[in-house]
Amino acid sequence: MGVGEAHGKVILLGEHSVVYGRPALAAGLPRGASARAWDAEGESSLHVTPWDVTVTPSDERSLGKAFGVMLEAARVERPVRIEARVDLPGGSGLGSSAALGVAVLRAIDALRGVERDDASALEVSLAWERVFHGNPSGVDNAMSIAGGLAWYVRGEPIERVRTRRAIPLVIGDSGEACSTKITVGEVARQHEKNRERMEKQFDAIAAIVRNGRLAAEQGDLKALGQLFDMNQSLLAGMLISTATLEEMIGVARASGAYGAKLTGGGGGGCMIAVTEDRAGAEKVRAAIEEQCGKRAFVALLGGEAAGDQER
Repeated sequence: MGVGEAHGKVILLGEHSVVYGRPALAAGLPRGASARAWDAEGESSLHVTPWDVTVTPSDERSLGKAFGVMLEAARVERPVRIEARVDLPGGSGLGSSAALGVAVLRAIDALRGVERDDASALEVSLAWERVFHGNPSGVDNAMSIAGGLAWYVRGEPIERVRTRRAIPLVIGDSGEACSTKITVGEVARQHEKNRERMEKQFDAIAAIVRNGRLAAEQGDLKALGQLFDMNQSLLAGMLISTATLEEMIGVARASGAYGAKLTGGGGGGCMIAVTEDRAGAEKVRAAIEEQCGKRAFVALLGGEAAGDQER
């Protein structure tokens, strides 16, 4: 048997502009996906819990197509049976499909005794991800592989970001499924229609990301929150926020968050908020659940306290 695990991800700053060569600040989440692989007879298969879905490479559904693409990209020559589990809500902007793909790849590699470096894992898992998202930036896959807090520029190796203190982050799920493929396409249409305006927007987001990295490194969470708010204003101007996300963001800010924004592709999915400490994060989490009726959890990112502390 081969076993594989992968992180979920959250983009702190830089959504969409990262597709156009600007940087993003992202982090791996403690929860993600896991998979086990065995040799099999007949056609390869993949079963995913809790979705309770089983596919084969000849399946016409997206998951089946992605599975077939991965087997081809990883040059898997004999049939395999995969049992996988995803511990992230699907279509939420937390990188569930990327985490699943990386976990499956790692399980297959472990079964076959293949040692694959991060660059190769990224290449193969991106073939899987393109089935779902068309033109992904690669940040989801990179963070699923590496975890931690990182500076990411498309086509370049990730750069680790060290923080002076842990970043208490509240992640709230709107319950509205989002499609990165659709929102990336919408932003692309805006870019084609008015390239000059959108390039200025992307440059403005890039400046926010650069300042966000400095704030994170220095442990200036108040400044980081202000940058969250600035980034959200630009993303909302691209028409990819929703009424539900805006409500959750407003509740987070009113409950003491330094700043809040959507995360991922938008059009639904999740929002994030940064607070001064764990106690403040728990207060914001409770407010989102009680006032908005939405699920939320707290994760500590960066610093010595990060990596395994989550609620």
